[in-house]
Amino acid sequence: MIEQMTDKEIKMQLILSQMLLFALSMLLSIFLFEHMSQWFYYFSLNIEQIVYYGIIPGLIIVVLDLLLIYVFPKRYYDDGGINVKLFKNRSVLDICFIALIVAVSEELLFRGVLQTSFGYIAASVVFTLVHIRYLTKPVLLISVLFVSFYIGYMFELTGNLICSVASHFIVDFLLGLVIRFQK
Repeated sequence: MIEQMTDKEIKMQLILSQMLLFALSMLLSIFLFEHMSQWFYYFSLNIEQIVYYGIIPGLIIVVLDLLLIYVFPKRYYDDGGINVKLFKNRSVLDICFIALIVAVSEELLFRGVLQTSFGYIAASVVFTLVHIRYLTKPVLLISVLFVSFYIGYMFELTGNLICSVASHFIVDFLLGLVIRFQK
């Protein structure tokens, strides 16, 4: 099915799914938080935290992911062509936009709402399950589970959503660039 979709259709489906996650995080926060102002507690422009607990962990994840891609046969990392179709024909700016919208919407829901309400393990497991296309690919599944726990742990240490968004963005943006510029 993915092969029959145009680049524009794939991007629209991605944006719609991320808007749904964003709306779900807003809706859940109404029921789970006493006051909407609780959101502001999780945003801090602490540059040192963002670098040490956001950017550096994101770079570590990318290096480990690239190592796994190098070590394992391609079939272990094949997600059905979705990521290639999503990133291959995009401009760097478009990849940046996609990575940003995914990082913000997913981290708001999984760290900002689920992790703060139900805990670190529950949020990380649900994050992994949402990436359903990886459930039949053990290497991808373990990779996503590791990333989820690692980013969730960074959020546990800092309580700063900007750190988890930064880390998630770095991972998606750099791996999107790798796909885009792959021969």
